[in-house]
Amino acid sequence: MRSLAVAGSLALAATLGAAVPATAAPAAAPVRLTLPTLTGPYQVGTTSLHLVDPQRKDPWVVSQQRELMATVTYPVRHSRPAPRAPWQPPGVAASTEKLGEVQLGLPPKSVDWAATQRHARTDAPADPSLGQRPVVLFSPGYGVARETYAVLTDDLASRGYVVVSLSHTHESAAVEFPGGRVERSMSAPGDPVEMKKAIDTRVGDSRFLLDQLTRLAQGDNPDAEQRPLPRHLGQALDLSRVGMFGHSYGGYTSGETMYHDSRIDAGVNLDGAMAYGFGANGIPYLPGEVVKHGLDRPFLLFGSQLVDPATGKPTDHNHVNPFDRSWVDFWASQRGWKRDLTIDGSRHLGYSDLQALVPQFAQLISADKRIDLIGTVDPGRSLTAQRDFVSGFFDLHLRGFDRHLFDGPSPCYPEVKFV
Repeated sequence: MRSLAVAGSLALAATLGAAVPATAAPAAAPVRLTLPTLTGPYQVGTTSLHLVDPQRKDPWVVSQQRELMATVTYPVRHSRPAPRAPWQPPGVAASTEKLGEVQLGLPPKSVDWAATQRHARTDAPADPSLGQRPVVLFSPGYGVARETYAVLTDDLASRGYVVVSLSHTHESAAVEFPGGRVERSMSAPGDPVEMKKAIDTRVGDSRFLLDQLTRLAQGDNPDAEQRPLPRHLGQALDLSRVGMFGHSYGGYTSGETMYHDSRIDAGVNLDGAMAYGFGANGIPYLPGEVVKHGLDRPFLLFGSQLVDPATGKPTDHNHVNPFDRSWVDFWASQRGWKRDLTIDGSRHLGYSDLQALVPQFAQLISADKRIDLIGTVDPGRSLTAQRDFVSGFFDLHLRGFDRHLFDGPSPCYPEVKFV
């Protein structure tokens, strides 16, 4: 956990750490999880896109064209009577359940992952009266399903953004396609050659996604099966204002994609090293192009705390801590607007939905495991800070609305440190 937290969430199964033997008996009924209420002024609709790239072969299955699944989440005024969307489709939920048992030591069937629902409504019509909205792409951590970040992505949509989350097929632990087909991970995390293949593929995936969103905005349906899309969805996209954010390797993906594609105006890295070789365990330091050259557009570093392997005490992941050289080097080369924030008492995986979900099954895992996963910060305070500062960043740089969150430390957010 100490080494991989900064290295980039090489896979959810790896970063969660070693299994902890379950000592508590399973609950009489499985724990039913709920996601926190959305905080923006809008209700939220959601749909999925199955995208096939005719120009690229899949790097892990070279006999196939590259195919992806994306979730589009968007603001609406009225979402009913559309049904609430599941947090995860069945194939992904089954994978999450297995990880919960093997990696967290949860008793079998003690958590009903499949029953969890988002607040977003499936295929609710977009509302033309809201006009075009800024578009923000999201990339998950290495090996992690895009569905595991609904707490942030759905809330950002409720604040007026079209948010498009992408799974990176054959690297993500599980990707479910129309008809129930599930593609599993074929990637081997840690090897620099494999990590370089992954970041290059992620950048290609993200740029291809932008191309398909352009088709959608022009009135075309990019879905591979031509499945009906929510009414007026294409009209909601303002592709002259595009942002990107991601967690862990997804944060690296955001910066690296911005370096290669000027269509992205602003980006956020949630606690991800920006390298495909981390300078540890015999692996050389191999930084991304974004680290070597920086960007001429705004970029936010948003770090957590990790356990220093030398002292056993918490230390901050930031650009002045040489533990992650990629952040140090990026800060020196970054030419555009920049800020570096840390949530005091947080942990790497607290930037995922685990921040909201772990407290709901905390009685089934050890106290040490809970801290490894989400830290000691108050979960509600952490979620508030994440949601407010991510949306505030995009408000400032995509909408020109300054909420003055980045002027300096505030007593309203005592857990947020300005580095």
